[in-house]
Amino acid sequence: MSAVFHETQEALEAQGAQATPAAAAPGLIDIDDVSVHLGEGAQRFAALDQVTLRIQPGEFVCLLGPSGCGKSTLLGALAGHLKPTRGQVLLDGKPISGPAPERGLVFQHHTLFPWLSVQDNIAYGLKMQGVARAERRRQAQAMLTDVGLTGFETRYPNALSGGMQQRVEIARVLINRPRVLLMDEPFGALDALTRLRMQELLLELWSQRRMTVVFVTHDIDEALFLADRILVMSARPGRIMEELIVPASRPRGADWLTSPAFSARKRHCLDQLRSPEGGPPLERLSPLAGPAAN
Repeated sequence: MSAVFHETQEALEAQGAQATPAAAAPGLIDIDDVSVHLGEGAQRFAALDQVTLRIQPGEFVCLLGPSGCGKSTLLGALAGHLKPTRGQVLLDGKPISGPAPERGLVFQHHTLFPWLSVQDNIAYGLKMQGVARAERRRQAQAMLTDVGLTGFETRYPNALSGGMQQRVEIARVLINRPRVLLMDEPFGALDALTRLRMQELLLELWSQRRMTVVFVTHDIDEALFLADRILVMSARPGRIMEELIVPASRPRGADWLTSPAFSARKRHCLDQLRSPEGGPPLERLSPLAGPAAN
């Protein structure tokens, strides 16, 4: 395969060091020989097969693959909603045994409470932790400023556009200061322009906080724009077919999106997804274990 896609081990280590904010920073993910089987009886199937990888603290990783390849299943195991059939998933050296605020999960469609205002939705996690009302509101207001929704504090979710709803969803997760942000195609339902704006907002929030991000997508352009590293997955049962380092510096913009290097890597990803190992798309699964609702 072309040398442009295979860099030396020294180069990989150097780029990984640049993506990691500090040696002692939290958010180190280790996935060790993980397989996940779902369903019962004759309906049981292998969703993931012997996946092993390490994600450095502060790294932005995209899981790229066709629908049904196990991307969301892997995300569910990281979130603690799914228990591996084999192997283990570790965060900072400790096994993940269930959901926790340190691992925030953002879905494709928002999960906001329709009876709560924007501000109260964002502050809900703090309320569950027993944080005083005044402090909850102070922190929620700061998050509203960060996601560009100042002035919408008292609105309700049904009065917001899809992009605004996802801004609230992201703010509701980030207010808990997670070590890891898990995102399951969060911008997949948005129009192209809104999606680009949300991608730019996400990168801005990530650059400020440097939490580890694992982002599921089937959109090659999105993966190449966002990620430090792209993990290309095979058809079910999901395996990591290839790891691709994204060489673009940050912040990224139109120069990267329209560059020959971007086009070459996009073509390479397309070839990988069209390979026999890539296989045809299957029914999409939810991180909560099962087919995703349409």
